[in-house]
Amino acid sequence: MKPKSDLRIIKTQMNIYNALTNLLKVKSFENIKVSDICSEALINRSTFYDHYTDKYELLIDFINNQKKLLEEALNNNDSFTSIKDYYIELIKLLLNHVEENISVYQSIVLNNENSVIMNIFIDVITKDVENKILKAKRNNASSKIITKFYVGAVVNVCMEWLINNHKYKKEDIIKNLQNLIPEDINNL
Repeated sequence: MKPKSDLRIIKTQMNIYNALTNLLKVKSFENIKVSDICSEALINRSTFYDHYTDKYELLIDFINNQKKLLEEALNNNDSFTSIKDYYIELIKLLLNHVEENISVYQSIVLNNENSVIMNIFIDVITKDVENKILKAKRNNASSKIITKFYVGAVVNVCMEWLINNHKYKKEDIIKNLQNLIPEDINNL
């Protein structure tokens, strides 16, 4: 197999990702066949199988790529003075990330009934919160419950915004959430 930095491999992978995204807009993942992906990506089946053993391996790779992009976006959330500021910035970063990758997330969320994307959000955000907040402050059961509560809120608000096709302005979401998150969240 060619090295990962080979431009042909990168281009083929991008074509396969784009094909999967386009197909997810009109079909559920379960109804997509490898031949559909190949037709959409303008590649031969043998080329597909040079990269993936089946469509499930493609999905895992695709999801891991989205997860990595989200993790990179969240890594920018370093400069906060309080936990409330951290959560507000987290929400902004998450909404911006979803907006930048809107076609991918809409494809997965709107036409597929499974909760893969929700699990990605929860997993990545929870790890980010635990790494930045719990270790810096205190690591007890109360902090973990509060973390789960706010992570669930952040993810669900983001999903609501995505599913309703930007019915709400990002600024209004942030403003409302600023009112809901207490200043000193550690004293809860």
